[in-house]
Amino acid sequence: MASVDSPPSLIENKEVEALILNQSCVKDEDEDEEGGGGGGEEEEEGEDEIDHFTGLSGDFLERDEEEEKLMEAFPSEDTAPHPTLADNIVVTQIRQTRLFDMYKSLGKSLKKYRDGKLPKAFEYIPYMEYWEDVLLLTEPEHWSPNAMYEVTRIFVSQSDLGVFESFNRLVLLPYIRSDIRKNKRLHFVLHLALNKTLEIKPAAFFNGILFPLCDSRTCTLREAVLIGSTLRKVLISPPHPRVFVALLKLAEMEYYDSTSYFIKLLLEEANDLPYGAIEALVSHFMRFSENTGTMPVIWHQSLLAFVQRYKNKLHEADKENLRLVLGKQNHKLVTPKIRKELNGSCDLDEEDD
Repeated sequence: MASVDSPPSLIENKEVEALILNQSCVKDEDEDEEGGGGGGEEEEEGEDEIDHFTGLSGDFLERDEEEEKLMEAFPSEDTAPHPTLADNIVVTQIRQTRLFDMYKSLGKSLKKYRDGKLPKAFEYIPYMEYWEDVLLLTEPEHWSPNAMYEVTRIFVSQSDLGVFESFNRLVLLPYIRSDIRKNKRLHFVLHLALNKTLEIKPAAFFNGILFPLCDSRTCTLREAVLIGSTLRKVLISPPHPRVFVALLKLAEMEYYDSTSYFIKLLLEEANDLPYGAIEALVSHFMRFSENTGTMPVIWHQSLLAFVQRYKNKLHEADKENLRLVLGKQNHKLVTPKIRKELNGSCDLDEEDD
């Protein structure tokens, strides 16, 4: 990060600015002939159709010599920079260029975007040091769902992990939550965006989507179910190591109903947790032995899911601790099932002997 006295400039070279404007403002002529980017009513499309959008494969950036020079003008960082006074100066510099108007104009076109090749200007954003400021000029909250999906594809394939985590947290997650609030469901292409995120960069999904969602303490059951459906669809056996890390993180979080939902969901997908993760979950449930409030049914269901899968990997002391919790937190339908699982389990201590 440069000092305030000498802030980094996004647009120091007028030749670079001209390159972006010349290459990005107008779509290719062949795309215009195909009629891409039109408005009209949105239609849900199959994944095969969406995957055939032109110009968006993982290796679509075949740069010529001019574009290589352009990339050098936009240094990328391993992690997203924290806002500073220098950042504000850079934003002011952007406003003083024609790029400001161009990206604002592109944002308006993405409100009606349906399919076709995105303007080249979006190919350059992940490489910019101050990509957040440039992207926000396009007002992502007003994009069409298809536009959000395509920009997600660009970021997942072209940005580093830190940038993509920030993109998920700052852009994709708020957009998805807004879509669920407005429509009481999640648009099909946004499901695809989440799927692609988890498939290609699972760490960015957990750190940029799942953990911020739970940390917000405002996650609704509808949001948890719809976003959780991605975990059910994409996670495979044996589970990705990130699943173990995610369970540990969720177990340590301040409690909220959605936390129990995601713990239950991940437990149902993870069948071979290491003992350290099992101990962390026992500690998680033990926290509620001193809770004077009544826990919701989803909490009891998450505990049931835990003992159903790991009852035979618990030491007797762990089982006694869980029975203590059941004495404090009781659900007339779920608690008897939990007790039955514990009482019918093998003794891990005897097996160790």
